[in-house]
Amino acid sequence: MTSRLTRSLARSGPGWVAVYALMAAFTTYFCMYAFRKPFAVASYADISGWPFAIDFKITLVIAQVLGYALSKMVGIKVVSEAKSERRALLIVGFVLTSWISLILFAVLPAALKVIAIFFSGLPLGMIWGLVFGYLEGRRSSEWLGTGLCISFIVSSGVVKSVGRALVVDYGIPELWMPAATGALFLPLLALSVWMLSQTPPPDARDVAERMARQPMFREERKAFWARAGLGLVLLIIAYIVLTAVRDFRDNFAVELWDALGYGDEPSVFSLSELPIAALILPLFGLTSLIRDNRRAVLVYHVMIISGAVLIGAATLAWQAHLLSPLWWMIAVGAGVYLGYIPYNAVLADRLTAALSLPGNAAFFMYLADASGYGGSVALMLLKNFGLSLSWLGFFTGLCYAAAAIVGATTLASALYFSLKVFRK
Repeated sequence: MTSRLTRSLARSGPGWVAVYALMAAFTTYFCMYAFRKPFAVASYADISGWPFAIDFKITLVIAQVLGYALSKMVGIKVVSEAKSERRALLIVGFVLTSWISLILFAVLPAALKVIAIFFSGLPLGMIWGLVFGYLEGRRSSEWLGTGLCISFIVSSGVVKSVGRALVVDYGIPELWMPAATGALFLPLLALSVWMLSQTPPPDARDVAERMARQPMFREERKAFWARAGLGLVLLIIAYIVLTAVRDFRDNFAVELWDALGYGDEPSVFSLSELPIAALILPLFGLTSLIRDNRRAVLVYHVMIISGAVLIGAATLAWQAHLLSPLWWMIAVGAGVYLGYIPYNAVLADRLTAALSLPGNAAFFMYLADASGYGGSVALMLLKNFGLSLSWLGFFTGLCYAAAAIVGATTLASALYFSLKVFRK
């Protein structure tokens, strides 16, 4: 059964469907970030009753990332097998579970707050795949997927600015700030999820060009891996590094901006991300003009390599005083997202079509994400226990390492797909 709105949208044509779907998906994922990221802008410097040697905030970040990573592992099965009619209910249920955990974070003793943050991240990792399920398999999927990715570039900064303002300007206690920020976005989330659920499915031309998408069970997942396993491994290694850099830049933005002299400017969290969004959306959207799915996959490899080069070059230019600290952070962010975004939308969608195997984009996205967040946790443990560098010094070295590893593994993956997989 389809609603009157769904039927009306389907008659309006693919262009209007794309605009509607992007608006609903963007708003949904934007609101989800209000439950995931605001806790990171608090310092939690005076937490009584914390008995452990590891820094309290680092522990919180690790706990949430562990929950998020476990969610990605669960999502390999849950999201790839989810039926379309259940997606909206799952999205709302997962976000409400996270919000309840944030309320518990505010009231529980210090040691138990870590468990609450873990459970706040646990359901949220499956939201992306559920939302993208409404967008994949369309001729406009590049624009839709990239637009959805812009939501986590922009929303991360915006919700952190909101959270910081609640503490600085309105006196909300740091421990209550994450739950309060989420509460502000709950009504808009409910509306946007309902709108998203009314999106018409891909039309006949979409199916002809991008394959029909269907739940992906164990046998389909095994066939996908058997076809392109080595290439997937190389891409996942690059993604682990990109995720680690992105998460470190995101979760410890307060410490990095403080070190760079912008600690008293809450607006910098959002303003530094807007130029990145302005670059990424048209760049990836234009790849929708590439009709050949195999060629598109290789073009995304080139973009990932270009992002790695930008990270290294921008860091070198900043250290040589050729870039200001603000533009260095923007340039590094642009390089990270130039490599990170393909995994979360367009690369997985095109790779699914290029391999011509039954399934959907969720499997590769969640396989990569589960590995990526594991790498992010390892990086934070290294920072706390292995290296006594400053936040800024650690991040600078991380940028150089990321540029080298991501560039090398992605180049090897491109050669593998072009010389072996796509020649069959």
